[in-house]
Amino acid sequence: MREHTVASFDEELEHIDQLIRDMGDLAGAMLQSATKSLLLSDNPLAQRVISDDTIMDAKQRELDDRAITLIAKRQPMAQDLRAVVGAIRMAADLERIGDLAKNIAKRVGAVGQSTTPRNLSHSIETMAALVLTQVQGVVDKYVAREAESLKPLRADDEKIDIQYTAVFRELLTYMMEDPRNITACTHLLFCAKNLERIGDHVTNIAENAYYVMTGTQLPPHRPKLDETGMTAALAE
Repeated sequence: MREHTVASFDEELEHIDQLIRDMGDLAGAMLQSATKSLLLSDNPLAQRVISDDTIMDAKQRELDDRAITLIAKRQPMAQDLRAVVGAIRMAADLERIGDLAKNIAKRVGAVGQSTTPRNLSHSIETMAALVLTQVQGVVDKYVAREAESLKPLRADDEKIDIQYTAVFRELLTYMMEDPRNITACTHLLFCAKNLERIGDHVTNIAENAYYVMTGTQLPPHRPKLDETGMTAALAE
């Protein structure tokens, strides 16, 4: 009976783990499609991303239900409890990544109807590629249980912050040079901010995954490198 109970518990943990993998794959796919729809003004693809958010929400609810039931029934301790609580936290961040990808997709129609400087596409695409690498990487490292690999991955969020600052300055310059760019650039500013926020959620996932695997916390958060406030002030 004891062996049966342990096996059942392991199966339930594995199911929760699989949901994390599924949510990670979906988050990456939504981000990739949202970026593509933005760059190509592909409204049908953008609508697909918006629809996928419903699937993401359903997966998070299923994970939460299973995790709470598992805690109530099995009363896990130590590493097992960390795994369950960590999964709940990671799922919340993955769901938010889905929301942010959906927010990008929602702006595709508005951006497509405006006059947008062509070379802005490259800056947004570069930033999105960095973010997508982070999203896919953190899930891969968690699935492979490569705790030490999460340290440099979290530190790489600085690259996203630097790229966001560059995009912000570039968009601000275009708006100041030609008022006709203001509408499109404003929407792109929100898209860039959504990408930067996705990077922050990846950092949260990396920290939670590291704690699940090791039982120790990563060092305190590094200072955020965001110079956009200073840039905006100088522009006034």
